[in-house]
Amino acid sequence: MSQANKIIKRRLRSAYLSSVISISLVLLLVGVASLLMVNSSQVMDHIKSNMQVSVLLNPEVQEDDAYVFKEKLDSLPFVSAVTLVTRDQGESEMKELLGEDFMSVFETSPIPVSFNMNLLPSQVTPEGLMEVRKVVEAFEPVDEVVYQQDLVEDLSENLGKISGILAVMIGVLLFISFVLISNMMRLSFLDKRQTVYTMKLVGATPSFIRRPFMEKAALMGLFASVIATLLLLGILFWLRTEFLQMFEVFSPVAIMVSIVIIVLFGLLICLLSTRSVANKMVAMTRDELYY
Repeated sequence: MSQANKIIKRRLRSAYLSSVISISLVLLLVGVASLLMVNSSQVMDHIKSNMQVSVLLNPEVQEDDAYVFKEKLDSLPFVSAVTLVTRDQGESEMKELLGEDFMSVFETSPIPVSFNMNLLPSQVTPEGLMEVRKVVEAFEPVDEVVYQQDLVEDLSENLGKISGILAVMIGVLLFISFVLISNMMRLSFLDKRQTVYTMKLVGATPSFIRRPFMEKAALMGLFASVIATLLLLGILFWLRTEFLQMFEVFSPVAIMVSIVIIVLFGLLICLLSTRSVANKMVAMTRDELYY
């Protein structure tokens, strides 16, 4: 084997490894993006259902009266859960935020009895929360209803930003993948140029010459898809371990759809880029192949 062929083979192995890694990263992002898109409504509902609205009662309201009032809040049609926060619990939370000595400046506890309400996802909109505030503040024991209005307004916008960032990252990595695959296939053609030229001399069709390179590209796409799928499943396993509620948002059907998208996208990247390079290389003359 000549020195030139050894160099080509070395470069070919390096290009193959780089291409597989790059494609795997692209496919991982594609899988994450598709999982978010397929489950976008479930993800939004999960975030909304975990958002809490604080209902602060008047300072003179005692805990026994608060337990009675809780039944009224539970009966509201837009409420999914209500949790009572006693004065002692409220004081403990404030001590964690402001320090142990913050109560020393008050003669009596300034912390009122309150409730944390979880709402139905359909109610967590700027208009829906204004309706909740109007209804709840009409009750006599209620002093104030507090919620994070900015968070609600930014939910859909931030989800769109995340999708945009993922799209840009996928585009950049997609371009890198095409370049790497193209370089690898050029090296592969150069390594097999004698065989390619001989096949052209005996009248082999371009599709017949392209076939082994396309098969190699398909295998590379499948291999990269397997790596990306394992990485995606690893992320989901981590979510299941650390954030069980978030993991439950993703249905098995959606996960399977994302895996299918990963495989199809992996094959598409490799086959299209390889076909483009193969067509150019097959059309080359002997002098262009060797010099």
